Amino acid sequence: MEKQRTIASEGELSGIALHTGARATLHLRPAPENTGISFCRVDLPGKPVVRGAVANVVDVQRGTTIASGNAAVYTIEHIMSALHANFIDNCIVDMSGPEPPICDGSSLQFFDLIRKCGAVEQDAEAKYFTPAQPLRVVSGGTQIVIFPNPDELKISCVTQFKGCPFDPQFFEFTLTTDAYYQEIAPGRTFVDYSDLRMLMAAGLCKGGSLDAAAIIHQGAIICKEKLRFNNEIVRHKILDLIGDLYLAGRRIRGNVIAIRPGHPRNVELAGLLAKEIAASN
Repeated sequence: MEKQRTIASEGELSGIALHTGARATLHLRPAPENTGISFCRVDLPGKPVVRGAVANVVDVQRGTTIASGNAAVYTIEHIMSALHANFIDNCIVDMSGPEPPICDGSSLQFFDLIRKCGAVEQDAEAKYFTPAQPLRVVSGGTQIVIFPNPDELKISCVTQFKGCPFDPQFFEFTLTTDAYYQEIAPGRTFVDYSDLRMLMAAGLCKGGSLDAAAIIHQGAIICKEKLRFNNEIVRHKILDLIGDLYLAGRRIRGNVIAIRPGHPRNVELAGLLAKEIAASN
C-alpha cells in the first residue's frame, strides 16, 4: 500500500516574477498528511493560506490563479506540476509575493528543488483517483477527455500555434517521476509575439525575457538557446495539464486525450474530477 508523501526538508528558490518583474522567493515546507498543497502569502498580514484546489481558482488567463479572501497566487501550474510528478501529496509553499519565480519558463528548477528537499513517507494511504466513466470538456477548438485507467496517468496531446514552424505537434507521455524529469520538465513556455505585445501594453510581463520563454514570430521561434525538443510546445502543454489536474486534490490516473489544451479547459476538467471525488467520499 502506497503512502502519502511530503518533502523531507525545507528548500528555497528565488528569481524574477513574470508579470510584476519583482524579486520573488518560493520556500517549500513539509505539511501534515491529508492537508494537500497550500500556498502561504508570507508577505501579507496574518500570512493567509490559499489551498491549491480547483475550488479556489479565480482566473485561468495566461496561467492558473488561485485566491482566498484578499490573498491571491498567480501562475501556480509549474510548481503544481513538479509536485504532482514527484508524488508529493502534502506541502506548504511560502510565497514572498503573488507570483513564484518564472525561472526559465519550465518546471525544471522547481523539480530540482523538490528533489533536493527529498521526500518522506507519511502514515496515511496515498489517494489516487480515476473517473468511473469518461469525462469530457469542449470549447471551440479545444477538447480534453479522460478515460478510466486505475494503473497510470497517460496523456496523448496535440496542439497548434499560428506561425509556429513546427506545427501541429504531438506527444504521448506516461507519468513517472524519471520520465517527467527527462521529457516534460525542461519544456519552456511559449508566447506569440502579437500576444506578447498586448500583454506588455497592459503592464504585464515586466519580468519576461528570452531567459524565461520562447517567442513565436512570423514563422520562427526566437529563444536564447536552441529548442530543447522539436516539439517543445506540446511538451509544455502537457506540463501545464499535469499541474492543473493536480488541483483536483488527488494523484490522478487515467488516459487523457488532449486537443489544443489550455488552462481554462484543464481547470474545468479538474473541476469535474473534484466533483466526482467529492461524490465518492
